[in-house]
Amino acid sequence: MDYEEPALKLHRKLQGKLETVSKYTIKNKEDLSMIYTPGVGAVSQYISNHKEAVFDLTLKGRTVAVISDGSAILGLGNLGPEAALPVMEGKCVIFKTFAGLDAFPIVINASEPERIIDFIRMIAPTFAAINLEDISAPRCFEIEAALQNLGIPVMHDDQHATAIAVLGPLQAAIKLSGRSWFKTKVVINGAGAAGSAVAKMLSCFKFDKGYCSSVSDVIVLDSKGIIYKNREDLSGYKKELSEFTNKNSIKGDLNTALINADVFIGLSKGGVLQKNHIRKMAKDPIIFALANPVPEIYPSEAKKAGVRFIATGRSDFPNQVNNALVFPGLFLGAIKAKAKKITSRMKLAAAEALAGIIKKPTINHFVPSIFDKKVVKTIASAVASAYDPTEGFE
Repeated sequence: MDYEEPALKLHRKLQGKLETVSKYTIKNKEDLSMIYTPGVGAVSQYISNHKEAVFDLTLKGRTVAVISDGSAILGLGNLGPEAALPVMEGKCVIFKTFAGLDAFPIVINASEPERIIDFIRMIAPTFAAINLEDISAPRCFEIEAALQNLGIPVMHDDQHATAIAVLGPLQAAIKLSGRSWFKTKVVINGAGAAGSAVAKMLSCFKFDKGYCSSVSDVIVLDSKGIIYKNREDLSGYKKELSEFTNKNSIKGDLNTALINADVFIGLSKGGVLQKNHIRKMAKDPIIFALANPVPEIYPSEAKKAGVRFIATGRSDFPNQVNNALVFPGLFLGAIKAKAKKITSRMKLAAAEALAGIIKKPTINHFVPSIFDKKVVKTIASAVASAYDPTEGFE
């Protein structure tokens, strides 16, 4: 189905997807005195003397700010803050629908990390958590890291929720294909915020008394080819990626990277994966073609090349991998735990919870549906239980 015209028509009719609704109806002067002055003065005075009470006496305890500068909207690129607003509205509707959290979209007309960081610091007292969204790399890493001392969870969703949404179903697919996790070679096409976060989680996906286990190897490609140690044009986070990926320092393009690879994860652009690429991979490969709206390869084409296990980012194909599977439950769990940050342990707990939701996965159903009511509940419970206030942010 072509959603372009129907979506435009719906948004024009709605004039946005959110509205403000009062939780209390003012019918008379007594109601007004309770909701506003003079009664509200007592509430303000109480919060002044008991600062933590703001979580219980105001919307702060259940409200998430969904913040973007519009510099990396979906797979469309830098379209600006105004163009980001309908996407942020949609995320807020998802928060409310699936997690019962109130969320508010905020788009910022600023591109400098320092200005974005300062702005978020100034508005943080209103919210229980901050969801950073559609902010381009590498600025997104700097912004997220600088805000970890706010005292409330701050997470760049494109990185971490995407990585969790990949890691959970990938565990199920690897098991279904008869592979060993520890002998699996993974190729990630796309070294942006999402690709970087997926690479990190695949390289250290399970904590057990400080021990991390990983797949056999992760090879990451950017627009110039395979990332390897000492590649001259690398800097910042890509240089960091080169330190723990591609252990054999393979050089070249996607053709080279995919030789005997077990898994392809596409977080790049539509149409880049061809049938001849798949034929270079190991027997019975696993394909996560997550570019949206056009995947790296369509399921029908992948199946012609012998692929049985394929996931995309689209809702009109089986096995949809989307960060919407993760962020409602992740933020709900963090807020319920009154967490001051979202830690690595919480993210990994969310991935393992997601992996275990489908008790009997099949080729056409190894990724849970966002409409499965167990998803948010299970992830939220796992995240809340995993919170350790002594653990740092990574």
